[in-house]
Amino acid sequence: MREIRQIIERENKDTVFRSFKTVYRAETKSKVRYWFYGIAGLLIVILFLPWTQNIRARGAVTTLRQEQRPQELNTVIAGKIVQWYVKEGDYVQAGDTIVRLAEIKDNYLDPHLLGRTEEQIDAKAASISSYRLKADAAVAQIGAIEQAKELKLRQLRNKIRQLELKIVSDSMELVAAGSEHRIAEEQYRRLRIMRDSGLASMVQLEQRSQALQNTLAKKISAEIKLQNTRTDLSNVALELSQAEQEYNEKILKARGEIAAAQSEIALGKGELAKLSNQYANYSIRAGQYYLLAPQSGQVVRASRAGINEIVKEGEKLVEIVPKQIDYAVEMFVRPVDLPLLSPGQRVRFLFDGFPAIVFSGWPEASYGTFSGKVVAIENAVSPNGKFRVLVSEDPREKPWPRSLKMGAGASGIALLRNVPVWYELWRNINGFPPDYYKPQVADDGRKKG
Repeated sequence: MREIRQIIERENKDTVFRSFKTVYRAETKSKVRYWFYGIAGLLIVILFLPWTQNIRARGAVTTLRQEQRPQELNTVIAGKIVQWYVKEGDYVQAGDTIVRLAEIKDNYLDPHLLGRTEEQIDAKAASISSYRLKADAAVAQIGAIEQAKELKLRQLRNKIRQLELKIVSDSMELVAAGSEHRIAEEQYRRLRIMRDSGLASMVQLEQRSQALQNTLAKKISAEIKLQNTRTDLSNVALELSQAEQEYNEKILKARGEIAAAQSEIALGKGELAKLSNQYANYSIRAGQYYLLAPQSGQVVRASRAGINEIVKEGEKLVEIVPKQIDYAVEMFVRPVDLPLLSPGQRVRFLFDGFPAIVFSGWPEASYGTFSGKVVAIENAVSPNGKFRVLVSEDPREKPWPRSLKMGAGASGIALLRNVPVWYELWRNINGFPPDYYKPQVADDGRKKG
């Protein structure tokens, strides 16, 4: 019995000892310090991992080229809406008719305006042709007058030459008559002396006196003839000057007619150009009654509705969102971050409506982000106090979603240089900005570092 009791007590002690060991694990070695060392080592390793510094900024989806942004379709002329050919939401091709307008200004209400303007142009062209013919006729008239002048002047010069020769002949006759008169006078004087001496009869003296009178008459006649010839020569010279003056007056008059005709031609050309300009303006205005789509896209935001509404010149009717778009993102960065950006720099985007898991310091590990590159940085501050940066799609990376819409929000992460994690923590704790550096861009546009 005693042995049984000892066995029972021994079994009870063993049970208590095993229970104590099981509950309190007194003989089990603790592994907490191993976990602590492991986690601490892991943290130290993480602190020395590379971390990509970045700049975060909000933006919106836009286009890289201006012509791909929503285009306003404005009226060129004032008019009245007659018919709509599309409605909001319709897709149109370039050149499709959007709306038709009717004229409202009284200067253009004539339905035959172009035809009547063309008639005015034809009439003015015919008038110019008539003045040209008049000028040509005046030029031909001047030629005829100059020929007649040349013939008349040649005739008068020939007559002057004849009179000059006649003056020479009359002068010679006058000299001969004078010599004969002197001889007759000397003979009369001698015969008179002989008559006074009684050597000649009275009849002979009277005959000699008659001969002297005849020679005197002949001399006087030769003088008168020479004087008449000289007078004729003077008259012909005056006639020559008068004829030359008359013909010059005729030529000047014809030239005046030419100048007047040329002046009328110049005025006619000016009026013709004005009428042609009006005709072109009328033709172009007639083509502005139909507003055409400048490019293919979707019609949105019609600012006018209904029929018979009056629109002013330059007023917007609808907007057209282009069909072919090269998407880009315009994001706005703080002035303090602007020196850290440069063209060609990589940017990661999170588009609104597209799920993403982001590790900003490890962009390669992020999911759902899209890559872009900076193409332009504006030097002027925007009204919101920030600077506008335009980022385009990176063709070497995953393409952007085709379902993006204009104006959709986007969060940009501009990637900077790589630094250790501990340095980034130290920088953020102290509030320092990211390190300034200029990335080197390779020929293919990739950032070297």
